[in-house]
Amino acid sequence: MPDRTMARQVLLFIWFLSLSSSLGQVSYSIPEEMAKGSLVGNIAQDLGLDLKRLKSGKARIYTGDSAEYIELNKERGVLLIKERIDREALCGQTTPCALHFQITLENPMEFYSVTVEIVDVNDNAPVFAVKEIKFDISESSPTGAKFVLETAVDDDVGFNSVQSYSLHPADYFVLKTQDMPDGSKNVEMILQKPLDREKQEHISLLLTAVDGGDPQMSGTIPIIITVEDANDNAPVCFLPVYKTSVAENSSKGTVLTTVQASDADQGQNGKIEYHISKSSGGTTNLFEIDRNEGVLRLSGDIDYERVKHYQIDVQARDPGRHSDTCKVIVDVVDVNDNKPVINIMSKSNTLSEDSKPGTVVTMLNVQDSDSGENGKVQCSINDNIPFKLKSTNNNFFSLVTDSDLDRERESEYNISVTCADEGVPSLSSSVTLSLQISDVNDNAPVFDKSSYEASVQENNTPGLSIFTVRARDADFNQNARVSYILEDSSVNGVPVSSLVSVSADSGVIHAVRSFDYEQIKDFQFRIKAQDGGNPPLSSNVSVKIRIQDQNDNAPQVLYPVQSGASVVAEIVPRSADVGYLVTKVVAVDVDSGQNAWLSYKLQKATDRALFEVGLQNGEIRTVRQVTDKDAVKQRLTVVVEDNGQPSRSATVNVNVAVADSFPEVLSEFTDFPQDKDYNDNLTFYLVLALAVVSFLFIVSIIAILSVKCYRWRRERMFYKSGANLPVIPYYPPLYADVGGTGTLQHVYNYEVCRTTDSRKSDLKYGRPCSESIISLDTSGTQTLTLAQRGKQISEEFDDQQKPPSADWRFTQNQRPGPSGSFKFQSTNVRWTPPSRLRAAATPEVAVGTGPWPNPPTEAEQLQALMAAANEVSEATNTLGPGTMGLSTRYSPQFTLQHVPDYRQNVYIPGSTATLTSNQQQPQQALPPPQVAAATAVAQPEPPKAAQTPASKKKSTKKEKK
Repeated sequence: MPDRTMARQVLLFIWFLSLSSSLGQVSYSIPEEMAKGSLVGNIAQDLGLDLKRLKSGKARIYTGDSAEYIELNKERGVLLIKERIDREALCGQTTPCALHFQITLENPMEFYSVTVEIVDVNDNAPVFAVKEIKFDISESSPTGAKFVLETAVDDDVGFNSVQSYSLHPADYFVLKTQDMPDGSKNVEMILQKPLDREKQEHISLLLTAVDGGDPQMSGTIPIIITVEDANDNAPVCFLPVYKTSVAENSSKGTVLTTVQASDADQGQNGKIEYHISKSSGGTTNLFEIDRNEGVLRLSGDIDYERVKHYQIDVQARDPGRHSDTCKVIVDVVDVNDNKPVINIMSKSNTLSEDSKPGTVVTMLNVQDSDSGENGKVQCSINDNIPFKLKSTNNNFFSLVTDSDLDRERESEYNISVTCADEGVPSLSSSVTLSLQISDVNDNAPVFDKSSYEASVQENNTPGLSIFTVRARDADFNQNARVSYILEDSSVNGVPVSSLVSVSADSGVIHAVRSFDYEQIKDFQFRIKAQDGGNPPLSSNVSVKIRIQDQNDNAPQVLYPVQSGASVVAEIVPRSADVGYLVTKVVAVDVDSGQNAWLSYKLQKATDRALFEVGLQNGEIRTVRQVTDKDAVKQRLTVVVEDNGQPSRSATVNVNVAVADSFPEVLSEFTDFPQDKDYNDNLTFYLVLALAVVSFLFIVSIIAILSVKCYRWRRERMFYKSGANLPVIPYYPPLYADVGGTGTLQHVYNYEVCRTTDSRKSDLKYGRPCSESIISLDTSGTQTLTLAQRGKQISEEFDDQQKPPSADWRFTQNQRPGPSGSFKFQSTNVRWTPPSRLRAAATPEVAVGTGPWPNPPTEAEQLQALMAAANEVSEATNTLGPGTMGLSTRYSPQFTLQHVPDYRQNVYIPGSTATLTSNQQQPQQALPPPQVAAATAVAQPEPPKAAQTPASKKKSTKKEKK
């Protein structure tokens, strides 16, 4: 028997598999009560899917609102039991009992329908609704009298339900089983032998119900019979089956039908009562019947979606417990009382804007529990959106894209899905799906203008913000982040990056350097705007910068040419009429616009009433008739002024000669004073020199006082120390004895460098070359040797008096004349008194020329210092215009106006001789060298100091003279 049952189940399973394959879906059959984790089937193999596809597609089971009894193992691709399945709790008496669910996949979205049939297992025994059955049977009951028994209820179905009944003992009664049209059994107990109350008043029987399962299961109920007297007719129903229908939304108390029965007995024995059999299951709570009238009414709420029809067993019984049973079948009529239920099987919250038409966004399952037209559902979405609903299967819909998407036009969609049934009235439900459109870098930055043009004043500050370019990107987030880049280019051979820079974030254009309108008036470059997408998109724009002119250049006079080397004069004949054109001042201004508009004005003139200057053309014309009284030499100063704000100007001096012949002009202009630019600043230089000399004088006074205090303290220390100190001959501080006789003979060696146009002289002192030098150490405790003192003197001399460099001479371009530029440098400028003798202050510059009878006192030293300052002051006061001393060194930067002109008179300090430019007049020179040599005959001649270029130059000049 077990083998036969197992074979039947295997055949049934194979039949379901073949049936599912033919229908295009997968079906399985399993017995109920399987253990958790038991194998249902290999779904991957049956659907022809790869295990990788199950994992990548995120396969899952969709059951709607139903409980999940089956789970999917994606690693093995099999279906397993998730929860124990009780077929009776799941389907009740409905056969076949099956689980329906779908397996969904993503990327791309797919789903498959799976049906799992639950096969019944004999796990429930027959059960009677009551504990015992009691009958009151009249003894007059005829043989063959029927007594209907309560049937047993078995939750199993099919062969596992109740199959047979047995009654023990069977002395008076036998059982008769009758199959009903609905598949149930009607059990009757038939009297086979008359009863005799006097023999046996109570009879006890046992009714057993047996099912057909393996193993068999059974249920029993005791029957207690009380034998009564006489009521030998049982009620008889008019109809064995009553049929009626009721709408599912009918109210309580609605009359369904009336059951009628008749009893041939009279009186009390013929009175019939109607009862709903308890074997009808849960119908006793939904229906009620009038005991006396047999009217069947609705007493509860019925739902077509739960139970579509009911079978009610109604018993008609008389007081003698005789009864007859009739069946009432109630069909529930469906009413459109359920809205469609929208279930989202799979949903995408974001969608890329470059998705192709037909891309699945959401998968929906719509269910309506109503039937017929009430259960037919139509779904729609709102208009004017690039989506559509596509029906893929019965009550399954896919929301797909219908056209191209553009996030910049619409970044978010709220899609309303409305599903309505076809009932009357129609019921509907809706759900709103929010879908974000993700950005793709499909838009390049766009500048606000097709080109930019800006202006900036010249002479701007480097780093000045000129203006800002702005580009916008319609994309989102990183794709819309715009960076500004200056494209490489050149302007007049110069990289544009050396002119301007652009801020990568803000687009602000800065000037890298100061612009000069005279060098560059405008320039163009290109700026690229690039977004942060991948790959990045970019666009560029042309930018033109115009340099605005500022009045930063003074007018330049082209004619007449100004030269300090020669005198240029315009000749005006004395016969010139009014308006005679003397000359024309020509000037230019490198600025532009009104900054270059020039006007000419006469600033100074020897005779303002004689000349005038054209305001616009610069022409110098006579205002009146020239007369004999007018001076020959006329000097005009013309101011050339531009029209800028503030205005700039330049001046030019015009020499005009009012004469009729050239010799007259030449004789008058021979001694024409030269215009030297440094004359204007001469007062400043004199004041500065006086301040410097005064400062040095004060410093010297302070130094002498400090030395005096120091010596006074040191002498007191010597006096207190007694006779233990060695006796050292006294020498004035910083002086040396060169004769060895106890007296200080000083020889002064002068080198004088003069120019014929200078009233200053420079003295250079030669180094003494004494063989014996004794010096007192400043500490008073040590006497230096000759070698040590010579080394110290050499070092001090090198530090204090550097030998003149070889570049002291004028080059050909630097010689005094009409051209060339010069600049002088001097570290020692000394004034020579008329006696041309000056005491040296240090041994390094002193050579013995005479005895000093006694050591000088401090008062004598102070008096000598003040005399030197007076000499310098007198020399400064004697300086006049056009005289300036030159040192032994010249620099190429010395300007033209500082170079003396040999044609002018030269005054030599300390001498009455005057040098002039007239070569016919004899020049008086300095006293000849022989006189100086005769003065020094009585003195021992020390070794001569090394000759410098200045001394060589001086000796050469003396020889020539």
